[in-house]
Amino acid sequence: MKGRFNSRNIQLLIFTYSLLILTACSVNKQIAKSAKADVLDAKALQTAHIGISIFDPVANKYLYNYQGDKYFVPASNTKLPTCYAAMKYLGDSLVGLRYAIQDDTILIIEGAGDPSLLHPDFRIQPVYEFLHRFKYISLEDNQYFKDYFGNGWSWNDYEESYMTQRSIMPVYGNIVSFKYHDRNGVSVNPAFFKQQTTFFSKEFAKGIGVNKPWGQNIFFVGEGEKKELTIPFTPDIVTIANLLQDTLKRTVNPNLLPDVFFNFKTIHSQPTDSLLKPMMHRSDNFFAEQSLLMVCNEMLGVMNDEKIIDTLLKTDFKDLPQKPRWVDGSGLSRYNLFTPQDFVAILNKMKNEFGMERLKVILPTGGEGTISSYYKADNGYIYGKTGTLSGVVAFSGFLYTKKGKLLIFSTLVNNHQATATEVRRAMEKFLQGVRNRY
Repeated sequence: MKGRFNSRNIQLLIFTYSLLILTACSVNKQIAKSAKADVLDAKALQTAHIGISIFDPVANKYLYNYQGDKYFVPASNTKLPTCYAAMKYLGDSLVGLRYAIQDDTILIIEGAGDPSLLHPDFRIQPVYEFLHRFKYISLEDNQYFKDYFGNGWSWNDYEESYMTQRSIMPVYGNIVSFKYHDRNGVSVNPAFFKQQTTFFSKEFAKGIGVNKPWGQNIFFVGEGEKKELTIPFTPDIVTIANLLQDTLKRTVNPNLLPDVFFNFKTIHSQPTDSLLKPMMHRSDNFFAEQSLLMVCNEMLGVMNDEKIIDTLLKTDFKDLPQKPRWVDGSGLSRYNLFTPQDFVAILNKMKNEFGMERLKVILPTGGEGTISSYYKADNGYIYGKTGTLSGVVAFSGFLYTKKGKLLIFSTLVNNHQATATEVRRAMEKFLQGVRNRY
């Protein structure tokens, strides 16, 4: 009779179901076998703590988990939750600053954390053009922001460009560039800092070296090997006001104790994704830190990374598989602890909420950005975020297999004693094997 299962139909269903189970088990075993050969038994990783998670979002299941629920220092993979927050809460374009006009002549401004003002990456400068219209500007210090460094940052790296200090109103990317031209020529940009630079010689034979005392915006240039150096400056409100005044050729006064409430308006600067793309492609720590502060400012009205992280962990990230310890926007801090499964969950949220087409622009693919030397054969098929600290190598993202499946992966390696290149090559071989087979 129609609508009834006969014994042959039942046997066919059982066979099909069994085949699916066997296929799934086979995939899991094959990936486990490859992981053992290419990663776990690799000579470069013998001392390492390793976590790997590979997830099929369509089937909503893990194809492979090796210590996927264990905590690791993630380095710049921390930029993934930061990027998610920025994509969700910063809108289509960044708030460049907030302003009010007093007596039709004085422009009152308040920083919004936007790092693009006078930054060389951004040719179009709507905030600069707006500021230039006024002869008198008052820079409000309503935030009393003094946390220039993140929690757990390595303080003795303060002269390195990758540890640029944070501020409520960045200018010129909060860095000073020194460029050696010839024996008699060294340029300083912004030019304002040339008057705060001491040159130990009138000429330099091969190149230069630059030092900056802790907490001071003075610089010493001596004989060295470098042709170009970028050194972060301390972005206190007085320095920012002086920089703006020198550049704009306008009067800019820092208001250290504002006691008047203004009904501020906003002016936007750059498309949000034009900031997020370099943040993820070159792993820009400064852009990441400022992005998290901007999210906090938009959501909570203050710039405080601890408050916004606590808020995000209680809302958008409350359902992560394991609760991370998240302390900064960039991943410079070794206090950060995430699991591979956490990153898989975050990436899956990003895919579901923002779509792969947007993510393919923001995240680098093979041969681009921080993976410019890796996955060149997988250009257009792998998109991800790297992370590197001493003893730490991370890589999490999306992988399209040769059969057209979209997989989400997270690979975290801590405590290795090899070079980062050796670790990345081992993981590259493994992930390319996953792509080729599945």
